Amino acid sequence: MTSEKPRAEKVAVVDEVAAKLAAADAVIITEYRGLRVGQLAGLRRSLRGVGGEYKVYKNTLASLGAKKAGVDGLDSLLVGPSGITFVSGDVAAVAKALRDAAKANPLLVKVRAVLPGRGVLRAGCAGARQAPRVKTAGLLQALPRNFAYGLKALVDQKEAA
Repeated sequence: MTSEKPRAEKVAVVDEVAAKLAAADAVIITEYRGLRVGQLAGLRRSLRGVGGEYKVYKNTLASLGAKKAGVDGLDSLLVGPSGITFVSGDVAAVAKALRDAAKANPLLVKVRAVLPGRGVLRAGCAGARQAPRVKTAGLLQALPRNFAYGLKALVDQKEAA
């Protein structure tokens, strides 16, 4: 069996998706089934004004880009005609612009997911890993501190008597 080398255009798309995912503050996945080119252009313009960039990629290439960027779980969201909104800045403003666009264009049927950026995900994982250690350190510090308070109270009681 011979393995076929991927075309340069496909490699460039995978690299672009990976770079945009790594740089984004958040990512919003939508289904845009049936929108015309003009409607998509209007959507892109409205999102650009609030810090969003709406892109449509082949799902397999977007999935490969996500894997390259270290973003897990995107595969299950990329089903059917999917659009990816890369958010730089205010996620709420971009989500509101998408909601307004969905009201104007009922074919922008749903938001499938809002994913925080890679940095936010990493920080959350680091915090979750560190939490038990911090709790243990606090408990270990409490033992000698409470012993010292008890000892001081006993000394104060003996001096008062």
